[in-house]
Amino acid sequence: MSLPKPDVILTHESDLDGLVAGLLLQRLAARSFGEEPRLEMYHYDSWKQRPLKENAAWVADFTFEDRLDKANWVVFDHHPTQCIPKYARLIHDPAKSAGSLVYDWCCQHGLGSPPLERLVHLNNVADLYLTQDPDFFTALDYAGLVKTYQFRNLHSLIGNQLEKLLDHPLLEVMAVKRRVEDPLGFAWCKEHVSALSPTVGYVETLFGDSNYILHQLLEQQATPFSALLTLLRKSNGLVVVSVRSRNGEAIKVASLLQGGGHANAAGATLPRSVQRIPDAVAYLKKVLNPAPAPVLRGAADLDSAF
Repeated sequence: MSLPKPDVILTHESDLDGLVAGLLLQRLAARSFGEEPRLEMYHYDSWKQRPLKENAAWVADFTFEDRLDKANWVVFDHHPTQCIPKYARLIHDPAKSAGSLVYDWCCQHGLGSPPLERLVHLNNVADLYLTQDPDFFTALDYAGLVKTYQFRNLHSLIGNQLEKLLDHPLLEVMAVKRRVEDPLGFAWCKEHVSALSPTVGYVETLFGDSNYILHQLLEQQATPFSALLTLLRKSNGLVVVSVRSRNGEAIKVASLLQGGGHANAAGATLPRSVQRIPDAVAYLKKVLNPAPAPVLRGAADLDSAF
């Protein structure tokens, strides 16, 4: 089935999946309509505040929600959602990355190629965290490019030629960082875990791939917590929370913080009033350990008190 012509393409700025899906959607639109719509990228906090005024748009790698349920809007996503579209077109599969979902459509329009197939596979492995895949560590290096060098910088570097990411020289930097930093970072982080609640631990990070370090801590059951999180203070003062778990606890924690993501890999941005890591720790302890509701005393209890 054909898709409506988009006024804009909107994608997730924080990871490789958003980059791959966004650039592939631009390519798909150019093939379908003869012109390339503008690409806008957002982190979750700014995405939630963006007005959605366009008559038609394609959205990638953002959870489908009621405000996206608009006629001539198309959403490619894999995050869990409780919303059922009435007007929008939702292309959804939790077993695939957003980039993989978009690439399926690209192949239907003759845009598939071996280089893109390889890149989409690596993105899928990294985004779904398929640890048993033989390309897992290579995929982490590709995902690390966006975490380290940022979406906009990479986009400026490669333009719309996504294939340029394959075997890019910067991947050598990522491979060295992984071999050297991750073991050192893991050993340090293991000794710097503190309780935020009986089930959630805060892991201070020094260097290394924090997501992989949390994965190792959980896999080795190196802490008593079923969910682990890290904190990152961005240059604009916002504090970002990243949560990992093994049995679905991560999304529950992120939801309490008005965030989202996957069952075992989720995140959130804390309120703007929280701009220091110590303040973030105190805020999280308060949110994750709500005070018990006061017990209302019945008339009989009141009578007995006198």
